[in-house]
Amino acid sequence: MARKRFDDSSCSVARALNEVGDWWSLLIVLQAMYGTRRFVDFQQELGIARNILGDRLCRLVDNDVLRKVDVGEHGPRHEYRLTDKGRDLFPVVIALRQWGDRYNPCPDQPTLDLRDRRTGRPIRQLEVQDAEGNPLSVRDVFVPEESDDEAPLDEHRA
Repeated sequence: MARKRFDDSSCSVARALNEVGDWWSLLIVLQAMYGTRRFVDFQQELGIARNILGDRLCRLVDNDVLRKVDVGEHGPRHEYRLTDKGRDLFPVVIALRQWGDRYNPCPDQPTLDLRDRRTGRPIRQLEVQDAEGNPLSVRDVFVPEESDDEAPLDEHRA
């Protein structure tokens, strides 16, 4: 069964999912954020089949999330490095991690302790904020429409 594409969708979430919407792609991006760069290391860390890894790496390179860098001194050897576009996925990955830790934690392991490198202090829970820095929920925002309907976002049809 072919995967549905959202290239022509007016929804930016749907279009973003075209680029990084399968679990392997986001896990590859996460590993790249941890510093993994070589094909063999991605394969070892993720336990992913070579053909699937190759396909996802190609797609991430094609979508400018990763770049493939030739680092071979004595023959071809490549590394995969995050682009600015890939690094901009950091808050998305952290939000997914925090959501997973809250609603689907691993029963035999503590949650990952992420800390600010500069201060050593734990990072805060990510949240959507208004212009003054106050937290907002899905009920506090709306999508302006021609009808001037200010219903909360979760009442709008997708």
